[in-house]
Amino acid sequence: MDTIDRLNKEFSKQEFNAGIPCEELLNRYRIIACNYAGMENAIAVLSDLRSNASYIYYGRFAQILGIDKDRKDDILSSIWEEEIFRLIHPDDLTAKHLQELRFFHFIKCQPKKKRADYYLTSKLRMKSIMNSYIPVLHRMFYVPVPHDNTLWLALCLYSPLLFDMPSKCLIVNSTNGQMTELDKQDNTKILSAREKQVLNLIDMGLTSKEIAETLSISINTVSRHRQEILSNLHVKNSIEACRIAKDLKLI
Repeated sequence: MDTIDRLNKEFSKQEFNAGIPCEELLNRYRIIACNYAGMENAIAVLSDLRSNASYIYYGRFAQILGIDKDRKDDILSSIWEEEIFRLIHPDDLTAKHLQELRFFHFIKCQPKKKRADYYLTSKLRMKSIMNSYIPVLHRMFYVPVPHDNTLWLALCLYSPLLFDMPSKCLIVNSTNGQMTELDKQDNTKILSAREKQVLNLIDMGLTSKEIAETLSISINTVSRHRQEILSNLHVKNSIEACRIAKDLKLI
C-alpha cells in the first residue's frame, strides 16, 4: 500500500457527524484560501476530507509554473491536486506524501484544543515554465471541525521559497513560533516500551497467547496492550498499527 492509499484510509476512518460542518463555514474557509492566493500570489488548495473535494485558487505564482495565466479557480472531485503534483520533483513528491502522513498522526496525537496550533512547512522542487526545477515553499494546515476537532479540511499553499530553511521539513507551532524538524520529531512517547514490545511480536505473527508466554504476562494484559496500541495510533486493527508504527519508526 503506497502513502496516498494510507492517507486516504486515515482520512476515511474519521467519523463526521451528519450535516456538520455547514456550508457557511466551508465558504468562510474558501474565502480564506482565496485571500491567501490573492495576497501572497500563491497557489492555494483547500481540500475537504469529508466530501473528497478540493478548491484551488491560483495566484500569479502559477504563471511561473506554466499554469495558464488566465486559469480560473478549480473545483475538483478529489483531495489530490494531480496537475500540481506533476510539477513536483518525483523524489520530493514521495517525501511530501510521507511527511503529510506523519504530520497527520502528529496532529491526531495532540490535545484536541491544540490541533489547530500547528502547521507543516517544507521545501520542494517544482518545474517552472522554463522546464527547470525551482525551490518552492509548501505549507500545510489541518482545519478541525469546531465542535469535536475531527480533521476536516487541509489547506496547502505553494509559493516561491524566499529564504532557505534550516531543515527540509518543519512542524511549526504558530502560537509561539517553536519549530521542530519532522525527522527529529519524538514519536517515541506515542507507545510505551511494553506496547512496542507487544507490537513487535504482533508484527512477527505471534498470537496473544504466544505473546503472553514470551513476555511472561497474562493474555488479559496482552489484550489491554493491544487496545491501547490501536487507540494511541488511531487505527482499527493490528495490521494498520504495524504499518503506521513503521512509518513513524516506532518498531
